[in-house]
Amino acid sequence: MIVSTRGRYALRVMIDLAEQNEEGYVPLKGIVKRQGLSLKYLEAIMTSLVKAGLIKAVHGKGGGYSLIKKPEEYTIAEILSVTEKSIIPASCAACLGEDCERKGDCRTFPFWEKLNAAVDECLTSTTLADLMKK
Repeated sequence: MIVSTRGRYALRVMIDLAEQNEEGYVPLKGIVKRQGLSLKYLEAIMTSLVKAGLIKAVHGKGGGYSLIKKPEEYTIAEILSVTEKSIIPASCAACLGEDCERKGDCRTFPFWEKLNAAVDECLTSTTLADLMKK
């Protein structure tokens, strides 16, 4: 279970937007400078976040990006779902063993199922506001 660079950067960008929220729309160049990220790579992430309806974008003078909701209304699961295909500890946990012919005899399946539930709980109960706390 590895969260991609896109996922990690998306979280950093969302925190940055939340911290700059009082300033209205946040220019991409400011985010790039504060976060030390590639402009091209960040543009692709921002496009994904806009298409997913997590942030809004305004082009032109005074434009930039802004959160649509309050930081406490975004879950980490919601943000990572934009960048990650899935976040599971083992492939058999993805389908919860429905297709696995060894499910009934597998001694490890209950562990993977429990770990998957714990990861899901962590991702759905942690908000962007939680990550903003130092």
